[in-house]
Amino acid sequence: MGFPDSPAGRSQGGPEARGPQSVCFRSMSIPWLKPDSPLPPTASALGPDTDAPGLLAAGRGLSIPRLRDAYAHGVFPWYGPGRPVLWWSPDPRMLLRTANLNVTRSLRKTLRRFLHTPGCEVRFDHDTPRVMRCCAETPRAGQDGTWIVPEMLEAYAAWSRYGDVHSVETWIDGELAGGLYGVNLGRMMFGESMFSHRTDASKIALAALVAFCRANAMPVIDCQQATGHLSSLGAAPVPRADFEREIAPLVAHSPAPVWAYDLRIWTTLGLETGPAPEAPSPTPSR
Repeated sequence: MGFPDSPAGRSQGGPEARGPQSVCFRSMSIPWLKPDSPLPPTASALGPDTDAPGLLAAGRGLSIPRLRDAYAHGVFPWYGPGRPVLWWSPDPRMLLRTANLNVTRSLRKTLRRFLHTPGCEVRFDHDTPRVMRCCAETPRAGQDGTWIVPEMLEAYAAWSRYGDVHSVETWIDGELAGGLYGVNLGRMMFGESMFSHRTDASKIALAALVAFCRANAMPVIDCQQATGHLSSLGAAPVPRADFEREIAPLVAHSPAPVWAYDLRIWTTLGLETGPAPEAPSPTPSR
């Protein structure tokens, strides 16, 4: 997952600071999945003293049933161009509890300004494939290439039509300025990646997602890999076993009734959404 656009989450994790392109999986004791193979128990993932901590298995395609089963168990795919699919289950797992989002004074000011500026708007699921392409193509400091390979773009675009993959988009004057996408199963949100072409555009999208989650009893967003930037937003590491126990009932829960943007969600962050107050008229000089 690369939820914070800078630094990028997945670009720095499992194996640390190397990326999936460098994983020599054939020399590791991980199972190779056949078409009918179930995922192995997550406790069998490679440990912290290996070259690829959290690596669980390799192989098999990215069908929607396989993806749904994997995410329901806290497992996600991450691999480089020209490589087989690699399945990961990191320990610990980075979680952002929606009640704990750190809305700083600066972010609150940014959100207020955005909400009251003509031409600025948030859209949900308006162009999810485009958001995913932007996440794949936007250059990031310290990252060479992308883990969002063409096969993943195709698979997650198809999954979005199935209704489990969603985007939150920041639009300014009719242009897509930033956004994020992720997977929603039941009342659980799994963050995938985000991008920003304008200052704070991805932070606005993340705040909108958290506001939506709060309004729809979705208490947790999975951020997968730990970064200092995620910590500054309020995310914290959780042991894998605790993470799996926590998400099981959320995944099994009925989903949010409607995935749609509604201005009223901002009240969950303590923000007013009415018209901006008018500046007082100047006092006539005597």
